[in-house]
Amino acid sequence: MTINDAIKKRILELVEENKTNLTSLCLNSNLTPSTIFDFMYGKIKCPKVITIKKICAGANITLEQFFARDYFNSTEDVY
Repeated sequence: MTINDAIKKRILELVEENKTNLTSLCLNSNLTPSTIFDFMYGKIKCPKVITIKKICAGANITLEQFFARDYFNSTEDVY
């Protein structure tokens, strides 16, 4: 799994955990829906850290909680 795949997986987990959808997560995060959809569907290769931080704020979690998944420790570095 690449780091991008892991980030996508975590975003989808947050959507499920919060019983919401990507659009609502974006709006709660003060992001335009296209910001997340462009990443989720491959138009943008990797989100900026500030984008992930905003997603965390919208999901009421910290960056530490976002990355606190074992699969982040075994990601492949692909550029």
